[in-house]
Amino acid sequence: MKRTIIALTLGICTLTSCKQNKPEPQWESIFNGKDLTGWTVKITGYPCGENFANTFRVEDGVLKVVYDGYDEFNNRFGHIYTDKEYSYYKLRLQYRFVGEQVKGGPGWAVRNSGAMLHCPDPNTMHLDQDFPVSIEGQFLGGDGVNERPTGNICTPGTEVFIANEKYVEHCATSNSKTYHGDQWVTAEFVVYGDSLAHHIIEGDTVLTYTNMTIGGGGVSPDPGYKAGTPLGKGRISLQSESHPVEFKNIEIMDLSPLYEKE
Repeated sequence: MKRTIIALTLGICTLTSCKQNKPEPQWESIFNGKDLTGWTVKITGYPCGENFANTFRVEDGVLKVVYDGYDEFNNRFGHIYTDKEYSYYKLRLQYRFVGEQVKGGPGWAVRNSGAMLHCPDPNTMHLDQDFPVSIEGQFLGGDGVNERPTGNICTPGTEVFIANEKYVEHCATSNSKTYHGDQWVTAEFVVYGDSLAHHIIEGDTVLTYTNMTIGGGGVSPDPGYKAGTPLGKGRISLQSESHPVEFKNIEIMDLSPLYEKE
């Protein structure tokens, strides 16, 4: 049965259940620009915490995904996870694609990365698991010619509703512009537990969905995950999918104190 969706807007406090007289939430940096403190790496085929070939590194205040230590990609999909989980929040960051895809990367992964929302603890993932059960805010870069929207959604091991209908495909395309070249793009995600989420690119809301639930295909369920269970919290991770990508100004506004029960 479809769950009741709470009526929310992009405002901070529009729910009757929202706590009044609470301090206004503030943006907080979750990347210190110096090292990977507060984050944990998990790459397919390697134990949690092993940053194979220094794939994820920090240089000049930027979190970079780099493949100079790879002979070829060999399906070594990677993610770097926050050490803290979130439920109601705004996430904001800037990303850009640079250079060329590493040898052996899949064709669909050219200029492709993402922010994975509501991820599990990476220590629970199988050694050879490619992707976490999560909601992906997908980042795509243009090829200089064709239209290729960004801020899309993919659903590894999850399901959502779009326009009040259950979405049965793996990825849904947003209505964003295409961003070619190596320009920085600002992405924001506004997430209200398992009820509602907005994807925002350069200030424009490009996709909205509801009813985030564990289920569907794409990945084997992480231990402890049960199909049909609402997916209302988790960690945030950034992807390594074979094309070099950079991230900076990674910030979060934790909205949970406004909606926690007394």
